[in-house]
Amino acid sequence: MTLEEKVLETEWQRLLYKIKPMFKRKPNLQTLLFLIGLQEFGQVNRQFEKEEKQDLMHIGVCTLMAQENYFMFMGRDEEGWPHFESTGKPIPEGLQSQERFLKQQILKYFELNGF
Repeated sequence: MTLEEKVLETEWQRLLYKIKPMFKRKPNLQTLLFLIGLQEFGQVNRQFEKEEKQDLMHIGVCTLMAQENYFMFMGRDEEGWPHFESTGKPIPEGLQSQERFLKQQILKYFELNGF
């Protein structure tokens, strides 16, 4: 494990520890993607269908990738759902690279949002 990977993992574990009280258990990557999607959607006081929960995770991913110009926010539809469009920038390949990228972007998102 490189120094950069060790630093990332330490920061990641620190974030999970801070967020853990909100969930009564340690959250995982998917939980944080859902949480970011929910935050960006803005309608937190309602029940979501299974497909809507998947859509919220997708919003979370797009929001994170927009931070590095992989996606561009296009606006909201009449129901308030955010929509994004790919910029065509090549996405990191490989599961480990993508997971590392998402962790970096999640840390950046929480830092930018004062958490």
